[in-house]
Amino acid sequence: MRDNKFMSNISDPGFRFSQYTFIAPVKQEVKTITSGVNPLPPISLGAWDLFAPCSEEFKFNTPVTRSPYCGAPLNPIPGAQMHTATLANEQYDIEDEIFSLVSPVAHDPHELEIVQLHEIIQQRKLTALFQPLLDLSSGEFIGYEGLIRGPADNPLHSPANLFSAAQRQGSSLELEMLCRQIVLESFARLNLPGSLFLNISPETLTHPSFKNGQTLEFMAQLGISPERVIIEITENQPTYDFVAMRSALLHYRSMGFKIAIDDLGEGFSSLRLWSELRPEFIKIDMHFVQGVDTNPIKQQFLRSIQQIALSCGTHVIAEGVETEAELKVVKDIGIAIGQGYFISRPSPTPPLLAPSETSRIIQEADITAFPKLEFASPARESAQKLLTYIEPALPATENDAIFERFCADPALRVIPVVNNALPIGLINRANFLDAFSRPFQRELHGKKSCEHFMQPSPLLVDKDMPIEELSYFLSHAEEEHFNSGFIITEQGRYLGTSSCQNLLRELTKMQIAAARYANPLTLLPGNVPINQHIEQLLQSQTSFVACYCDLDHFKPYNDVYGYHKGDEMIQLCGRVLSWACDPKLDFIGHLGGDDFILLMQSRDWKARLEQALRAFEQAASLLFTPEHLSVGGYESEDRNNNVVFHQLTSLSIGAVPVASKQFFSHNEVSAAATQAKKMAKRTAGNSLFIDQRNHSVKTD
Repeated sequence: MRDNKFMSNISDPGFRFSQYTFIAPVKQEVKTITSGVNPLPPISLGAWDLFAPCSEEFKFNTPVTRSPYCGAPLNPIPGAQMHTATLANEQYDIEDEIFSLVSPVAHDPHELEIVQLHEIIQQRKLTALFQPLLDLSSGEFIGYEGLIRGPADNPLHSPANLFSAAQRQGSSLELEMLCRQIVLESFARLNLPGSLFLNISPETLTHPSFKNGQTLEFMAQLGISPERVIIEITENQPTYDFVAMRSALLHYRSMGFKIAIDDLGEGFSSLRLWSELRPEFIKIDMHFVQGVDTNPIKQQFLRSIQQIALSCGTHVIAEGVETEAELKVVKDIGIAIGQGYFISRPSPTPPLLAPSETSRIIQEADITAFPKLEFASPARESAQKLLTYIEPALPATENDAIFERFCADPALRVIPVVNNALPIGLINRANFLDAFSRPFQRELHGKKSCEHFMQPSPLLVDKDMPIEELSYFLSHAEEEHFNSGFIITEQGRYLGTSSCQNLLRELTKMQIAAARYANPLTLLPGNVPINQHIEQLLQSQTSFVACYCDLDHFKPYNDVYGYHKGDEMIQLCGRVLSWACDPKLDFIGHLGGDDFILLMQSRDWKARLEQALRAFEQAASLLFTPEHLSVGGYESEDRNNNVVFHQLTSLSIGAVPVASKQFFSHNEVSAAATQAKKMAKRTAGNSLFIDQRNHSVKTD
């Protein structure tokens, strides 16, 4: 009947009940407890009977087995008698029954979960933890997210288990309200600076008990103003009632609260929540942050979200930052706020200042050199270029009228449905005609609202969304959006529609145009992206080294060995220089012919360039005949048709360290690098020249 894992024998005949309470899973009311001392008063809690806390001492005339929830051995009490309890007119021996009722092994898992959850809620056995959020521009904490944990020695310690149990037992609202109180109390007690990110579910947000001012009154008692609290909407279930959600949030905004949406990209409808609620903060799900330094798809997703956030006036929070490399990429993309274990782990007593290592990264002016889509073309096209205006229908428009419009215009593929300038659906031509032309459908639905055949929740796209990002989102959208297309909006208001066919046509044009800015031989960025990257470095006042790399005696080699071998030499040079670059910090571009540009931020740039020269010398030797290698060159005609001896092709690199505010345009940097390259070419063989001059800082 009893398991030694949960029960222990008391050899001492004396035993005291502690402040822990009996919770008997029976529906009968506890009638009496007879003993040599006063009986325990019962407290009725629905189907449960809860004994009140008591410090009286009880004596058993024989050693008993006790639950670890109940107390500890105590010296015997003279004169005390054996206890019995009467439950529903049936007498139970305490040793055999009452202790078995409170013992975990006496219940099935469902009953045990009820006992544990009830005890946690009634005794407020929860602990608040706080994790700071870091401003990635200033390096200061802007506030803390309040988190919760159950008892450390309990299966419900983790929040996932805790809230899952509460949902199963119908106690979600009660638990969430308790968590909110404990987080607010702890935040006030610790006197933490900045804002408090307070997790609240949509169900709680729209619940009458939350809207009646109890939380505001509780905060006032603690001295916390609403302006310091960000309501962080945590979506554990789909949100259907957006009208109620918007109404509730407008109510809380009017009181001074700010809004944040958690786990963008992971929830059920977080993108629609963003467009509907216009929050001050949006949190990107950690899946897209972890490993972002090595995953170009995740990098592009973060850039896309950041672009949308800028147009909406929303601050992006990257949660789940766990490495230095992830923090650097998130910072360089331009995301405003970071959160994660690398910055600080959740703690009951969180730090007030960022760690020195984190501060160092924030203060660094380096810019990661991942390939960026904006280098593909000088001007980025937006969704507005795809817009076609179609007269929308109203929700009250009859289906007969929709049918007549489709019949009158064979090219009409969709009809948007708009209510008060806000798009609410799309009517797809093929779907509508297929359903409406069936027997008796027109007779049954002809005079009814067009909402009956409308596709709800259409894909809404802001007119300023870049086409590349639109392509990414469509690739992850439901299949129905490929058939019906999407609606283009401005601040949520209807502008027009477009189709996936239009998007594909425009993407094809852009890809053709993008090829103009990449070198076709090496596929490295060409002049336009090179100049753009230089400008980006200058504008951010980032120190870097501009390196002009040029092959010596390349024309004679091309004449002797042929253009095919000449192309192979250029491609070899591009590969060697690429290997010398730190892909996270350094940029390589191909100006054309045998000229390359490196824009290096790596601290060991000089060692990398020297290694590149050695690697090129070894690799290029494979492109010469043994005869030419033995004599160190070959004969060919010069520009005056004279046969002369030329040295083997080598690599010259001119490097110009560029300090902050030293140059103000890519033209100035290019001119300085060109001069350094000319100096390098004065030295025979593979050579590196570093311009050590202190270029004057130009001012107005």
